[in-house]
Amino acid sequence: MRVFASWSGGKESALATYRATSQGYQVAYLVNFISEDGKRSRSHGIPSSVIALQAKATGIPLIQVKTSWGNYEANFKGVVRQLKSNGIEGGVFGDMDMEEHKEWVERVCTELEIKPVLPLWGITPEELLAEFWGSGFKSIVVATRLDKSLLGKSLDKAFLDELRKYGCHPCGESGEYHTFVTDGPIFKQSLNIIQGEKVQRDNVWFLDISAELE
Repeated sequence: MRVFASWSGGKESALATYRATSQGYQVAYLVNFISEDGKRSRSHGIPSSVIALQAKATGIPLIQVKTSWGNYEANFKGVVRQLKSNGIEGGVFGDMDMEEHKEWVERVCTELEIKPVLPLWGITPEELLAEFWGSGFKSIVVATRLDKSLLGKSLDKAFLDELRKYGCHPCGESGEYHTFVTDGPIFKQSLNIIQGEKVQRDNVWFLDISAELE
């Protein structure tokens, strides 16, 4: 089955894409939503050009859709309807344990008459992270609601140990932190990240990054 992957550039979307591929799905497109001015990803605040370079490193075609949060669902449905005309029959999502997210995915996919694929659903955070590292994925923290000192750190066991003092979800499912994946089994080339300034917007710290293919 040909599917698209809902793509944020972070760990869950990357691992979900990898798992879906391992399960026999053909991930034909990555779909990424960006701000209305086209400059940054809607979810993680990553420069849209860096997301585009990341997709190039995977070799999977990227579709970027400008949207606000207010018209997100309408724009999501619009791009999926276009993909259906290209033979897409399902969508891959990286949700793992937030029931309201799963309900949204299943409702919207039912309305669009496509199959919702949630390869990470029901996996514990610890299992997910162990699989992420064990599969060879690498990523860094690019946004956090916790402390700006976390920005730029590699997502590894040392980071997880540090995260425990905040008492939050190990995978940051409530937005405690977001990551950007630089390498892994779905990548044909790895990315070298150039870290820029740390900026606070709406009580969230963001790391400005640029990237180049290694």
